[in-house]
Amino acid sequence: MTDTLRLYAFNCGWFQCRPGYFVEGDEGDHLRGPVPSYLIDHPGGRAVFDTGMGVRYRRALADALPADKFGLQWFEGMDIATRLKAIDVDPASIDWIVNSHLHIDHCGGNAHLPNATVIVQRRELDFARERAEPGLYEAIDYDTGQPLRPIDGELDLFGDGSVRIVPTYGHTAGHQSMIVRLPKGDVMLAADCCYTERNLDAMVLPKAMADIEQGMRTFERLAAARAGGTRILFGHDGKQWASVREGVAFD
Repeated sequence: MTDTLRLYAFNCGWFQCRPGYFVEGDEGDHLRGPVPSYLIDHPGGRAVFDTGMGVRYRRALADALPADKFGLQWFEGMDIATRLKAIDVDPASIDWIVNSHLHIDHCGGNAHLPNATVIVQRRELDFARERAEPGLYEAIDYDTGQPLRPIDGELDLFGDGSVRIVPTYGHTAGHQSMIVRLPKGDVMLAADCCYTERNLDAMVLPKAMADIEQGMRTFERLAAARAGGTRILFGHDGKQWASVREGVAFD
């Protein structure tokens, strides 16, 4: 455990798609976006925000998806447990998993953190259970035996205002994001409420939306937060990720 709040980023896979999947109307060659996971190391405990994909998406480098193929994949060493061990953090020491939502690429690594309690919006959990769908909502990823803590709305995770879970509905019925207060200002872990910075710059939603009106309201909140100095880490932004130092504490 740390004596001061620290935030670390890891990439736990790759998401390949055409630009129009991220920003509706965009055209061009396939993009490769990261599948991020974050460690929040707080004096009061450890939390992981999103956990990547399950083992069924692992591929050997020799069997990687072609560059023009839509899909998800990760390679040996990219799972959240290995990422944590690389910075000398025991996966069994994680107290909380905060899943932005329960799509397969955001909770597939939950099983690697056996002692954590999973925090998810109640409406997201209910929707996932009601609308099970292969390749989207699969219980094998989120129903892994850990205690579940469904919440409704915002949560101050450690009670000191430094790590806040906030609803960011739109992409799914119960999507949530996290705001981490660091010495240089707030950092928002947006996940899929906003796939890329270009989405926010253009104020254009992706195709994959459960609720367009909620999604636009979320974009408006993100735009206001960014204008106020909040750093936003987007859900699958390959261009932004090139500047992220994995496994190194954010300033």
